[in-house]
Amino acid sequence: MMATAESVIEAVPAKDGRPSVTYRFSGDEYLLIEFGDMTTDFFYNLRAMGLGERAKKIPGVIETVPAMRSLLVHFDSLQIGMKELLVKLKEIEESIESVSDLVIPSRLLRLPVAYRDKHTTEFIGRYAKLIRPDAPNIMDGHNIGYVAKYNGVSIEEMIRLIGSNQYWVAMLGFWPGLAFMTPLDMRAYLTAPKYNPSRPWTPEGAFGIGGPIVAIYPIESPGGYQLLGRSIPIYDLKQRNPVFKKNPVLFQPADRIEWETVKDDELEELRKQVFDGTYRYRVYPYESFNVKKYLEFLEDTKEEARAFAARAEEARKGIAFP
Repeated sequence: MMATAESVIEAVPAKDGRPSVTYRFSGDEYLLIEFGDMTTDFFYNLRAMGLGERAKKIPGVIETVPAMRSLLVHFDSLQIGMKELLVKLKEIEESIESVSDLVIPSRLLRLPVAYRDKHTTEFIGRYAKLIRPDAPNIMDGHNIGYVAKYNGVSIEEMIRLIGSNQYWVAMLGFWPGLAFMTPLDMRAYLTAPKYNPSRPWTPEGAFGIGGPIVAIYPIESPGGYQLLGRSIPIYDLKQRNPVFKKNPVLFQPADRIEWETVKDDELEELRKQVFDGTYRYRVYPYESFNVKKYLEFLEDTKEEARAFAARAEEARKGIAFP
């Protein structure tokens, strides 16, 4: 449910290149901070991440939860009151002159993906048979060819682009452990429209894309992302693998994900190893994600990124939307 005007504690207008900031009540022990307008802006997400890291140090703050353009702060009202917390949060937020000042702790994870695997193929086929036989996003029994064509590349080139990129975990939500991941290298900024209507079924572990966001489905569920393939489990309530012993959820905000292409039968074997506890997830220790250096990288590669975007835009002129 969208927050109403009555929930607003304070609204700080945009000024000198800084986004507007809205502070809202969000229950007895929660405060919600929203940045800018209702748009997807990666730099709003970075600002939320940076504020969240610093806010964790406030006595009485239990947890901070970043989203695409907001930060939810859970606090112990017996240790700190809402008014005092608001003052401290504003001080921290105002101390962040620019996102380029931020250095965010970030893990690196490497995960396998089997493209056009048998499970997503089966579920897509069921959709074509029972829901929408004329779905334009299904080509040769799968979505992967449609997504490649939508971006003006071949399937092989698209797989290479995904494998050469890193994806940023901007937030977790919707389903337990579901990470919303955005590409960091704009020279491979793939996008795709969503299903219409949505699928009633998606296999657990499915690897899909909707807009610029890629995700692995943590459980079998309905869904609307275009399916590219399948990966290993990212959520296990039974905690059968050592990686899930402390937390049944694999991903954390600010993680960076790299993808390794494997064959379908290889993936099946890896999944068995996950469940019998012998597979070892490749999770590398925290290091600093330096936003200033990232901005310099974007500047250095902006012409290539523009060329890729123009190529994709031209390709979409001849593509039917779902």
